[in-house]
Amino acid sequence: MSEYFPFDPHPHPPAKAIPQGSCDCQFHPFGDPSIYPPRPGAAYQMPSATIDKALNMHRVLGITRGVIVQATTYGPDNRVLLDALAAAGTNYRGCTVAGSLKLEEREVAQLAAAGVKGARFNFLSQVNLATSADDFNWSADRARELGWYIKIQPSENGILDTFDLIKDLKLPVVIDHMGRPNLADASSSVQAAMVELLKRGNFWVMLSNGHKFSRSGSPWDDVVPVAQTYIEAAPERVLWATDWPHPVSKTQPPNDGDLLDLLFRYAPDEAVRKRILVDNPADLFGFG
Repeated sequence: MSEYFPFDPHPHPPAKAIPQGSCDCQFHPFGDPSIYPPRPGAAYQMPSATIDKALNMHRVLGITRGVIVQATTYGPDNRVLLDALAAAGTNYRGCTVAGSLKLEEREVAQLAAAGVKGARFNFLSQVNLATSADDFNWSADRARELGWYIKIQPSENGILDTFDLIKDLKLPVVIDHMGRPNLADASSSVQAAMVELLKRGNFWVMLSNGHKFSRSGSPWDDVVPVAQTYIEAAPERVLWATDWPHPVSKTQPPNDGDLLDLLFRYAPDEAVRKRILVDNPADLFGFG
Protein backbone atom coordinates (compact mmCIF):
# COMPACT_ATOMS: atom_id res chain seq x y z
CA MET A 1 0.00 0.00 0.00
CA SER A 2 1.57 3.28 -1.13
CA GLU A 3 2.04 6.26 1.16
CA TYR A 4 0.48 9.56 0.16
CA PHE A 5 0.41 13.04 1.66
CA PRO A 6 -2.29 13.84 4.27
CA PHE A 7 -4.89 16.60 4.26
CA ASP A 8 -4.23 19.95 5.94
CA PRO A 9 -5.70 19.52 9.45
CA HIS A 10 -6.15 23.28 9.92
CA PRO A 11 -8.66 24.52 7.34
CA HIS A 12 -9.17 28.26 7.06
CA PRO A 13 -12.23 30.13 5.78
CA PRO A 14 -12.34 31.33 2.19
CA ALA A 15 -11.47 34.95 1.52
CA LYS A 16 -15.15 35.70 0.85
CA ALA A 17 -18.26 34.24 2.41
CA ILE A 18 -20.15 31.63 0.41
CA PRO A 19 -23.97 31.47 0.08
CA GLN A 20 -26.18 29.67 2.54
CA GLY A 21 -26.80 26.09 1.44
CA SER A 22 -23.44 25.64 -0.26
CA CYS A 23 -22.59 22.01 -0.98
CA ASP A 24 -19.35 20.04 -1.06
CA CYS A 25 -20.30 17.50 -3.72
CA GLN A 26 -17.62 14.93 -2.92
CA PHE A 27 -15.67 14.07 0.19
CA HIS A 28 -14.58 10.72 1.61
CA PRO A 29 -14.66 9.92 5.34
CA PHE A 30 -12.55 7.08 6.71
CA GLY A 31 -12.17 5.58 10.16
CA ASP A 32 -10.49 3.19 12.55
CA PRO A 33 -9.46 0.10 10.54
CA SER A 34 -10.48 -2.15 13.43
CA ILE A 35 -14.05 -0.91 12.92
CA TYR A 36 -13.94 -0.25 9.17
CA PRO A 37 -11.46 -2.74 7.70
CA PRO A 38 -10.03 -1.88 4.26
CA ARG A 39 -10.81 -4.33 1.50
CA PRO A 40 -8.01 -6.66 0.34
CA GLY A 41 -5.86 -4.90 -2.25
CA ALA A 42 -6.93 -1.38 -1.26
CA ALA A 43 -4.53 1.15 -2.74
CA TYR A 44 -4.61 3.46 0.28
CA GLN A 45 -6.26 4.19 3.61
CA MET A 46 -6.56 7.39 5.64
CA PRO A 47 -7.96 6.40 9.06
CA SER A 48 -7.41 9.87 10.56
CA ALA A 49 -9.80 11.44 8.03
CA THR A 50 -12.95 10.90 10.07
CA ILE A 51 -16.43 12.27 9.46
CA ASP A 52 -16.00 14.55 12.50
CA LYS A 53 -12.95 16.19 10.92
CA ALA A 54 -14.75 16.53 7.61
CA LEU A 55 -17.72 18.23 9.25
CA ASN A 56 -15.39 20.57 11.12
CA MET A 57 -13.78 21.50 7.78
CA HIS A 58 -17.24 22.26 6.41
CA ARG A 59 -18.10 24.46 9.38
CA VAL A 60 -14.93 26.48 8.91
CA LEU A 61 -15.57 26.93 5.19
CA GLY A 62 -19.28 27.74 5.65
CA ILE A 63 -20.54 24.60 3.90
CA THR A 64 -23.87 23.25 5.15
CA ARG A 65 -24.58 20.47 2.64
CA GLY A 66 -22.48 17.65 1.28
CA VAL A 67 -22.27 14.39 -0.59
CA ILE A 68 -20.41 11.61 1.21
CA VAL A 69 -18.76 9.37 -1.36
CA GLN A 70 -17.71 5.85 -0.38
CA ALA A 71 -13.95 5.48 -0.75
CA THR A 72 -12.60 2.64 -2.89
CA THR A 73 -10.69 1.62 0.23
CA TYR A 74 -13.81 -0.13 1.52
CA GLY A 75 -15.38 -1.41 -1.70
CA PRO A 76 -19.07 -2.34 -1.23
CA ASP A 77 -18.73 -2.61 2.57
CA ASN A 78 -20.77 0.53 3.27
CA ARG A 79 -20.54 0.69 7.04
CA VAL A 80 -18.37 3.79 7.06
CA LEU A 81 -20.71 5.51 4.58
CA LEU A 82 -23.85 4.66 6.55
CA ASP A 83 -22.31 5.76 9.85
CA ALA A 84 -21.07 9.01 8.28
CA LEU A 85 -24.51 9.79 6.88
CA ALA A 86 -26.06 9.18 10.29
CA ALA A 87 -23.52 11.51 11.91
CA ALA A 88 -23.84 14.23 9.28
CA GLY A 89 -27.62 14.50 9.27
CA THR A 90 -30.32 15.33 6.77
CA ASN A 91 -28.35 17.95 4.83
CA TYR A 92 -26.04 15.25 3.51
CA ARG A 93 -26.46 12.66 0.78
CA GLY A 94 -24.44 9.55 -0.09
CA CYS A 95 -22.85 7.94 -3.11
CA THR A 96 -21.68 4.34 -2.94
CA VAL A 97 -19.29 2.40 -5.15
CA ALA A 98 -20.63 0.69 -8.27
CA GLY A 99 -20.13 -2.76 -6.75
CA SER A 100 -22.89 -2.01 -4.24
CA LEU A 101 -25.44 -2.18 -7.06
CA LYS A 102 -24.97 -5.97 -6.92
CA LEU A 103 -25.76 -6.23 -3.22
CA GLU A 104 -28.95 -7.89 -2.01
CA GLU A 105 -32.14 -5.87 -2.37
CA ARG A 106 -32.41 -5.23 1.36
CA GLU A 107 -28.90 -3.78 1.46
CA VAL A 108 -29.57 -1.50 -1.51
CA ALA A 109 -32.82 -0.42 0.15
CA GLN A 110 -30.89 0.37 3.35
CA LEU A 111 -28.51 2.58 1.37
CA ALA A 112 -31.36 4.42 -0.31
CA ALA A 113 -33.15 4.96 3.00
CA ALA A 114 -29.97 6.46 4.46
CA GLY A 115 -29.72 9.04 1.67
CA VAL A 116 -27.62 7.30 -0.97
CA LYS A 117 -28.64 8.52 -4.41
CA GLY A 118 -25.78 7.45 -6.67
CA ALA A 119 -23.02 4.98 -7.48
CA ARG A 120 -19.46 5.69 -8.57
CA PHE A 121 -17.45 3.89 -11.22
CA ASN A 122 -13.70 4.24 -10.83
CA PHE A 123 -11.51 3.79 -13.90
CA LEU A 124 -8.20 4.68 -12.22
CA SER A 125 -5.93 1.65 -12.54
CA GLN A 126 -4.22 2.33 -9.20
CA VAL A 127 -7.35 1.65 -7.15
CA ASN A 128 -7.79 -1.89 -8.48
CA LEU A 129 -11.52 -1.71 -9.18
CA ALA A 130 -11.64 -2.26 -12.93
CA THR A 131 -15.10 -2.56 -14.48
CA SER A 132 -15.78 -4.56 -17.65
CA ALA A 133 -18.07 -3.10 -20.30
CA ASP A 134 -20.72 -5.71 -19.57
CA ASP A 135 -20.60 -5.04 -15.84
CA PHE A 136 -20.75 -1.31 -16.46
CA ASN A 137 -23.81 -1.54 -18.69
CA TRP A 138 -25.63 -3.83 -16.23
CA SER A 139 -24.80 -1.54 -13.32
CA ALA A 140 -25.84 1.61 -15.19
CA ASP A 141 -29.17 -0.01 -16.00
CA ARG A 142 -29.61 -0.95 -12.34
CA ALA A 143 -28.85 2.60 -11.22
CA ARG A 144 -31.43 3.94 -13.66
CA GLU A 145 -34.03 1.51 -12.28
CA LEU A 146 -33.32 2.84 -8.78
CA GLY A 147 -33.62 6.46 -9.90
CA TRP A 148 -29.96 7.07 -9.03
CA TYR A 149 -27.26 8.99 -10.84
CA ILE A 150 -23.84 7.55 -11.59
CA LYS A 151 -20.41 9.11 -11.18
CA ILE A 152 -17.40 8.50 -13.38
CA GLN A 153 -13.88 8.74 -12.02
CA PRO A 154 -11.90 9.03 -15.28
CA SER A 155 -8.79 7.00 -15.93
CA GLU A 156 -5.30 8.46 -15.81
CA ASN A 157 -5.76 9.44 -19.47
CA GLY A 158 -8.93 11.40 -18.87
CA ILE A 159 -12.52 11.00 -20.00
CA LEU A 160 -11.51 10.03 -23.53
CA ASP A 161 -10.88 6.43 -22.43
CA THR A 162 -14.52 5.97 -21.42
CA PHE A 163 -16.22 8.43 -23.78
CA ASP A 164 -17.74 5.80 -26.08
CA LEU A 165 -18.86 3.70 -23.10
CA ILE A 166 -20.83 6.51 -21.47
CA LYS A 167 -21.88 8.95 -24.19
CA ASP A 168 -25.29 7.39 -24.87
CA LEU A 169 -26.35 6.79 -21.27
CA LYS A 170 -29.91 7.80 -20.39
CA LEU A 171 -29.57 8.78 -16.74
CA PRO A 172 -27.81 11.60 -14.87
CA VAL A 173 -24.02 11.17 -15.08
CA VAL A 174 -21.47 13.15 -13.03
CA ILE A 175 -17.95 13.33 -14.43
CA ASP A 176 -15.48 13.74 -11.60
CA HIS A 177 -12.43 15.97 -11.49
CA MET A 178 -13.11 18.05 -14.61
CA GLY A 179 -12.80 14.96 -16.79
CA ARG A 180 -9.12 14.79 -15.77
CA PRO A 181 -7.80 17.31 -18.32
CA ASN A 182 -4.25 17.21 -19.60
CA LEU A 183 -3.08 20.82 -19.54
CA ALA A 184 -0.09 19.91 -21.70
CA ASP A 185 -2.48 18.91 -24.51
CA ALA A 186 -2.49 21.78 -26.94
CA SER A 187 -5.50 20.34 -28.77
CA SER A 188 -7.58 20.33 -25.55
CA SER A 189 -9.08 16.99 -26.56
CA VAL A 190 -10.31 16.10 -23.07
CA GLN A 191 -11.92 19.50 -22.64
CA ALA A 192 -13.61 19.21 -26.04
CA ALA A 193 -14.99 15.78 -25.13
CA MET A 194 -16.31 17.14 -21.85
CA VAL A 195 -18.08 20.02 -23.59
CA GLU A 196 -19.66 17.55 -26.02
CA LEU A 197 -20.97 15.49 -23.08
CA LEU A 198 -22.27 18.57 -21.29
CA LYS A 199 -24.25 19.56 -24.37
CA ARG A 200 -26.17 16.25 -24.19
CA GLY A 201 -28.24 17.47 -21.26
CA ASN A 202 -27.80 14.66 -18.72
CA PHE A 203 -24.08 15.04 -17.97
CA TRP A 204 -22.66 17.05 -15.09
CA VAL A 205 -19.05 18.00 -14.37
CA MET A 206 -17.41 18.38 -10.98
CA LEU A 207 -14.89 21.19 -10.60
CA SER A 208 -12.41 19.48 -8.30
CA ASN A 209 -8.70 18.64 -8.19
CA GLY A 210 -7.75 21.55 -10.41
CA HIS A 211 -4.61 21.95 -8.33
CA LYS A 212 -3.55 18.41 -9.29
CA PHE A 213 -3.89 19.07 -13.02
CA SER A 214 -2.18 22.45 -12.99
CA ARG A 215 1.29 22.55 -14.49
CA SER A 216 2.01 26.09 -13.32
CA GLY A 217 1.49 25.40 -9.61
CA SER A 218 -0.19 27.61 -7.04
CA PRO A 219 -2.28 29.69 -7.60
CA TRP A 220 -3.11 27.33 -10.49
CA ASP A 221 -3.76 29.96 -13.15
CA ASP A 222 -3.63 27.48 -16.02
CA VAL A 223 -6.64 25.46 -14.84
CA VAL A 224 -8.97 28.46 -14.57
CA PRO A 225 -9.78 28.63 -18.32
CA VAL A 226 -10.68 24.92 -18.33
CA ALA A 227 -13.23 25.40 -15.56
CA GLN A 228 -14.62 28.49 -17.24
CA THR A 229 -15.07 26.58 -20.50
CA TYR A 230 -17.27 24.07 -18.70
CA ILE A 231 -19.23 26.76 -16.88
CA GLU A 232 -19.91 28.55 -20.16
CA ALA A 233 -21.01 25.30 -21.82
CA ALA A 234 -23.54 24.26 -19.14
CA PRO A 235 -23.74 26.53 -16.09
CA GLU A 236 -26.76 24.59 -14.82
CA ARG A 237 -24.80 21.31 -14.64
CA VAL A 238 -21.54 22.28 -12.96
CA LEU A 239 -20.72 21.20 -9.40
CA TRP A 240 -17.88 21.86 -6.96
CA ALA A 241 -16.15 19.63 -4.41
CA THR A 242 -13.18 19.58 -2.08
CA ASP A 243 -12.46 15.86 -2.66
CA TRP A 244 -11.31 15.91 0.98
CA PRO A 245 -9.12 14.32 2.33
CA HIS A 246 -7.50 14.41 -1.12
CA PRO A 247 -6.67 10.70 -1.54
CA VAL A 248 -3.54 9.55 -3.40
CA SER A 249 -1.94 13.01 -3.25
CA LYS A 250 1.68 12.82 -4.36
CA THR A 251 2.40 16.29 -2.94
CA GLN A 252 0.98 18.12 0.06
CA PRO A 253 -2.67 19.02 -0.69
CA PRO A 254 -3.68 22.67 -0.43
CA ASN A 255 -5.75 24.02 2.40
CA ASP A 256 -9.42 23.50 1.60
CA GLY A 257 -10.06 27.21 2.07
CA ASP A 258 -7.63 27.88 -0.77
CA LEU A 259 -9.52 25.46 -3.00
CA LEU A 260 -12.75 27.33 -2.33
CA ASP A 261 -10.97 30.56 -3.21
CA LEU A 262 -10.02 28.93 -6.52
CA LEU A 263 -13.73 28.53 -7.27
CA PHE A 264 -14.12 32.29 -6.92
CA ARG A 265 -11.64 32.61 -9.77
CA TYR A 266 -13.45 30.00 -11.84
CA ALA A 267 -16.73 31.85 -11.33
CA PRO A 268 -16.23 35.53 -10.43
CA ASP A 269 -19.94 36.25 -10.91
CA GLU A 270 -21.88 35.85 -7.66
CA ALA A 271 -25.01 34.45 -9.32
CA VAL A 272 -23.00 31.80 -11.16
CA ARG A 273 -21.23 30.79 -7.94
CA LYS A 274 -24.57 30.40 -6.18
CA ARG A 275 -25.75 28.19 -9.01
CA ILE A 276 -22.65 25.99 -8.70
CA LEU A 277 -22.59 25.83 -4.91
CA VAL A 278 -26.30 25.78 -4.08
CA ASP A 279 -28.79 25.44 -6.93
CA ASN A 280 -27.16 22.75 -9.07
CA PRO A 281 -26.49 20.38 -6.14
CA ALA A 282 -30.02 20.93 -4.88
CA ASP A 283 -31.40 19.89 -8.26
CA LEU A 284 -29.25 16.79 -8.64
CA PHE A 285 -29.09 15.48 -5.09
CA GLY A 286 -32.57 16.42 -3.94
CA PHE A 287 -31.89 19.05 -1.30
CA GLY A 288 -34.77 21.28 -0.33
